[in-house]
Amino acid sequence: MSIADGAATTFYDQVGGHETFQRLVDAFYREVAQDPVLKPMYPEEDLGPAAERLRMFLEQYWGGPTTYGERRGHPRLRMRHIPFHVDPDARDRWLRCMRIAVDEAQLAPIHEATLWDYLERAAHAMVNTFEPSGVGPDAGGRPTL
Repeated sequence: MSIADGAATTFYDQVGGHETFQRLVDAFYREVAQDPVLKPMYPEEDLGPAAERLRMFLEQYWGGPTTYGERRGHPRLRMRHIPFHVDPDARDRWLRCMRIAVDEAQLAPIHEATLWDYLERAAHAMVNTFEPSGVGPDAGGRPTL
């Protein structure tokens, strides 16, 4: 955190707040919508609800509004992703989409590195299978994201 006008600022504030996270999430889901492995994991044809959840989560995590927690409770990311087929291929595709979004956000190098470090660690933590198939509605009874 840095001190400006006597008040501590958060990472959320330092990178531009809501507008930055909205752009990041919009770019990410634009890429997800084109990915043949990731897109079937989302039940809604409209990725808007998923985008809103991700934006709220990221904003809260990085020191912004606590809307995610107020609406959805504790993030419990690993638990929320266990029902989904997240193999290394899905992880790498997710990271590819997020890399494009982070690059488009044009953050200062220190902010980009900090954000990317978190996103990589989170993506690796979500892997829950090493089976190469099983995504989408025909995933053997497994739900979709």
